[in-house]
Parts: sequence; C-alpha cells; structure tokens
Amino acid sequence: MSNVTEVLTALADPTRRHLLERLSIRGEATATALAGDLPISRQAVVQHLAVLDRVGLVRGRRRGREHRFIVRTEPLAETVKWMEKLSQQWDYRLSVIKQIAEASEVHEHATNSSSGQESRESHE
Repeated sequence: MSNVTEVLTALADPTRRHLLERLSIRGEATATALAGDLPISRQAVVQHLAVLDRVGLVRGRRRGREHRFIVRTEPLAETVKWMEKLSQQWDYRLSVIKQIAEASEVHEHATNSSSGQESRESHE
C-alpha cells in the first residue's frame, strides 16, 4: 500500500481526523488530554494514535513519564501533492469534454442552419 493510500485510509476515520485537528491546535498533547475531548476511552485514543503514528501523521515521544504526541505534516504534503495532480488530470479531462461539447453544438447549429436554408430554397 502506498503512503498516500495509508494516509487516506487513516484519515477515513472521523475520530482520527478529530485527533489530528486537536493536535494541530494544541501543538502537542498526551493521549489522556486528547481523550478528554472525546466520548471514547483513553485506550481507544491510544489505538487511534498508533494508527496515525504508523502512517507517519503523528509522532509520539517520551517527556518524563508522559508520552506526548505531535502532528507530522510530511505525509499530508505528499497526499496533497497527489490530490493536486489528480485534480489537474480531471480539469484537463473536463476541458476536453467541454471542447467536444462546444464543437458539437457549433456543428449542430451549422447543420440546422444549412438545413433551414435548403428547405427555404426548395419552397421558392
């Protein structure tokens, strides 16, 4: 699984997104502090943080007796880069479809105009 896939899979869970948001606001926090913001146990928070750590979105470090977590932005930057590339590809495809549709409209209009012209000439 690519790192982008792993990041998107980890971010698919709303609890993990909430934890990342809280960490980005706080700068760093313990699992206990983060659990205080959520209706889940500290152990559940630790499990979610472990998933985020595995894909590189957070890093845990010991400070004395505490295990504090911080956000790591590198995997997000890689994912954003992938999404921007995907967006550019879709923009290109949509512009091609638009050009085809516009060319078809012009052709249809020209065909209808010439058919109307021929029809008037045959009645004269």
